Amino acid sequence: MVHDGANTTENYDEMLAVALAEARQGLSEGGVPIGAALFAPTGELLGRGHNRRVQDGDPSMHAETAAFRAAGRRRTYKGTTLVSTLSPCWYCSGLVRQFGISRVVVGESRSFVGGHSWLEEHGVEIVLLDDSECRALMEDFIRDAPHIWHEDIGT
Repeated sequence: MVHDGANTTENYDEMLAVALAEARQGLSEGGVPIGAALFAPTGELLGRGHNRRVQDGDPSMHAETAAFRAAGRRRTYKGTTLVSTLSPCWYCSGLVRQFGISRVVVGESRSFVGGHSWLEEHGVEIVLLDDSECRALMEDFIRDAPHIWHEDIGT
């Protein structure tokens, strides 16, 4: 079920703050300002990361991938929450499905509508926050670096 996160006991704002810090870090490095974090069912931070496609010259180093890698190997990802400042692309949505991540919290999906509806159709809980800082980061970046943005989303 897709919902707005307003009536939950989860502290999505604190989780999103981790991903936003990563997005700001990526921007300061000259990269795409997308950040992500993976949390255990207990709320413990497992891994965090930001889009490093530009910095590393690696087209697979999306924010969600970086956070997933930083979390390290786990027996199961059931019950985990992936928080991303932007709706996950198809590549990152596949990662969520492949490893059974239970919930995805999306900072914003106005700048880019990735695979979050597909994930929801396959039983992943989706929380759309429509955060103003996430929107502003992406809107400014898309305006200032459209060539990098279009490369990042494959258009």
